Amino acid sequence: MLAPAAIDTIALFRTLNTNARRALAEHGELLRFSQGEMLWNAGDAARGLHVLLEGEVRVVRIVGGRQHVVHTEGPGGTLGDAALFDGLPYPATAVASRPSVCAMFSRKALHAAMESDASLAFALLGRLATRLRQVLGRLDGANARTVRQRLAHFLIGKFDTGGRSTFALGGTQTEVAEELGTVREVLVRELRDLREARLIAPAGRGRVRVLSAARLRQRAGARS
Repeated sequence: MLAPAAIDTIALFRTLNTNARRALAEHGELLRFSQGEMLWNAGDAARGLHVLLEGEVRVVRIVGGRQHVVHTEGPGGTLGDAALFDGLPYPATAVASRPSVCAMFSRKALHAAMESDASLAFALLGRLATRLRQVLGRLDGANARTVRQRLAHFLIGKFDTGGRSTFALGGTQTEVAEELGTVREVLVRELRDLREARLIAPAGRGRVRVLSAARLRQRAGARS
């Protein structure tokens, strides 16, 4: 059982009526995962809808011996919804890239909440639609951009989000490479090229400083 206050912190459920939120609280379960711990492996039976309260979870697939990131979720993100609703095993593996806390809701819990407030169904469909657009956007980016462009785009995204010229990459070099659809060796080479071009500079373990955001943006959009 979850505390009702925990349900109120989840934006996805915030507009539901009192009975629906009560049903979710009564049937919900709080789960904690350490960094690197698997929430589930591809092929496991679906357990429930996971809503991330704290931390970060990466959903990955292994293709041709290489690990590819399907999507990454932060607080408020949902996980495992597709497998829960189609009744098939999880199609990918979910791993906590940081210490994470999830609220998990079984199919029974969601059904009880929907009986009280049908708008929950539309909210969950909205999340699936958003996920689909994100995955398609990732595929388009991988097909239309070189690794050099994707790395520049990734760094500019970090720069814009934090509003600071110095920031953490947000993962190991291997994790960042997987996020960009490449391998660590290629990422290391591209980071070195950016340093030599004086677009970025090292700023401590796992951190970089942007020296020229304008030139980095140009590289992100360049076609050569």
